[in-house]
Amino acid sequence: MGKRDDLIAKYADDLRNKCGMTPDMDLLTKVTIGCGPAIYNADAETVAATQESELETVKNNFLIKKLGLADSPALMEAINSVLDTYGRSERNKYRPVVYYMLTKHFGKESVYG
Repeated sequence: MGKRDDLIAKYADDLRNKCGMTPDMDLLTKVTIGCGPAIYNADAETVAATQESELETVKNNFLIKKLGLADSPALMEAINSVLDTYGRSERNKYRPVVYYMLTKHFGKESVYG
């Protein structure tokens, strides 16, 4: 297995043990690949949940640009809901896990079809 496979396994483990959900491995793999080289950078691989600018970046670059959603207060509510599910106290909130949960939340799996 390569480094990406190891990371996907780590993200799946977080979804199971920290978020209480059974991951769709095919979708998780596609979301992880969609994150590009960011997953190999310790800083870029995680979402800084306490930084408002970081949450705006997730909203603008992922929800609006990638998933094609219209800007509305519901987007930030969904981000906060996902972060609550992940656990606010959890130090490492991995970007692919957050993006995976947002994709599921909005039913946008077809984007990765």
